Amino acid sequence: MAVISVRNLVKTYQVGEVAIHALRGISLDIEKGEFVTVVGPSGSGKSTLMHILGCLDLPTSGEYFLDGSDVSKLTDDELSNVRNHKIGFVFQGFNLLPRTSALENVELPLLYNSGNKLTAAERTRRALEALSSVGLKDRSEHHPNQLSGGQQQRVAIARALLNKPALLLADEPTGNLDSRTSIEVMEIFQALREKHGITIVLITHEHDVAEYGTRIVTFKDGRIVSDEPNQQQRQATGELAALPESEDL
Repeated sequence: MAVISVRNLVKTYQVGEVAIHALRGISLDIEKGEFVTVVGPSGSGKSTLMHILGCLDLPTSGEYFLDGSDVSKLTDDELSNVRNHKIGFVFQGFNLLPRTSALENVELPLLYNSGNKLTAAERTRRALEALSSVGLKDRSEHHPNQLSGGQQQRVAIARALLNKPALLLADEPTGNLDSRTSIEVMEIFQALREKHGITIVLITHEHDVAEYGTRIVTFKDGRIVSDEPNQQQRQATGELAALPESEDL
């Protein structure tokens, strides 16, 4: 069964008397363990799709099934539960709290999840485990202003992984990063898919970033214009090995 299955997805925004057609009948299946990159120019509909897949917005019409459940039939509380337990989010802007440590930032999903009964020690253990998975366990007490952009994004990825989601949604995660740091982030995503089987959907307007995925879906004017397996997937680990060492480790 597909993790994500959408059929004839339409999203129309009304701005005054003007109707903005963000999605024009999208159909798409994403299987468990795929790393799908969605590429297209600004205004092509890819971020609108991301918001719907993340249960942050509802389509005007069409169907969206997540793990076989019809999202349109879920209550607000059920949608919130899906976001908390099944989906991890990574954004371009990191969205870290500036006055809290990396560890505390990563712990936040557990603090806001009223259903969990974890002790403070267990929350800390899980947060440190997530930080370790992105190579930042030794920076757990650092605040965001003591971390580079790449390190801040890795903290954001660790936070997204805390509830062990089956699906990771990344919206322009390399948009604020330099070339080498972008490759480092892609290395983390590729490792998460290969070692842990996490399904990843990454939105980008950069074709070179899209080439790290196992499959590339191209958007234009609210429609999918191509959807192909990536036969020449770029391998971040090999590319990093060929570059000089960075201070951002």
